[in-house]
Amino acid sequence: MNQPFVAAIVLAAGKGTRMRSELPKVLTPCCGRPMIAYPLDALRFAGVEKVLTVVGYRAEEVQKALAERTEIEFVLQTEQRGTGHAVRMCVPKLRQLIEENGGETFPVIIIAGDSPLMQGTTIDAILEDWRNSPCACLLGTIVVENPHGLGRILRDENGNFKGIVEEKDADETQRLIREVNQSYYVFSAVDLLGVLELLTPNNAQGEYYITDAPALLLSQNKTVRALPILQPIEAVSVNTPEELKIAEEMMTGEKKTIRDTQP
Repeated sequence: MNQPFVAAIVLAAGKGTRMRSELPKVLTPCCGRPMIAYPLDALRFAGVEKVLTVVGYRAEEVQKALAERTEIEFVLQTEQRGTGHAVRMCVPKLRQLIEENGGETFPVIIIAGDSPLMQGTTIDAILEDWRNSPCACLLGTIVVENPHGLGRILRDENGNFKGIVEEKDADETQRLIREVNQSYYVFSAVDLLGVLELLTPNNAQGEYYITDAPALLLSQNKTVRALPILQPIEAVSVNTPEELKIAEEMMTGEKKTIRDTQP
């Protein structure tokens, strides 16, 4: 039996200033391949049929590097105004895909293109969970020993998802939370279209954040779930050359453990 249609949005528009390179961040070599190749492989493993890849900084170079990926359709973000703004650039194509799907919703997974340690088995598991229990939004999360710098997952007394609080906005109790957001999202396509219209740039950076979307959906009495399903290796983020070296050591087996991650 064929699996239902599934699409993805890959965020790949940024420069990545902390990498100290003029290359688009997603094209930074990691074990001999562009960093973005690995999350794209993970999506392919999970059977994602359509990948909307949002490009911006030196977009032509990213498009050229990925030209042989037939599942990709590029979406241009001429002005980088946050992750929510990047996803908004995909609205016309999302509407078209919904129409082609007979007006029915389908899962849309949103991930970052600078995640070389993303695992196809994790993407597959998140999508399978969404198919078994469709909801407006499903977040893939992870529990870590050291959550410094990461958005904390808030839950109510029954363990249900309540929101995401960024570290700079968290109080002392919230900062003790070790379940964190790693920017793995699955949205219902129809609900995603609706919530994108509600995002506002009410923050110091004047940007639109996709992290605001789950709480907005909850405020509409939509179902939002958070699933601590990510694998330990996926807790490693790559924002600097030093972190890139750690990621490469993990991928080649030179580094056997991740000290700041719960086994």
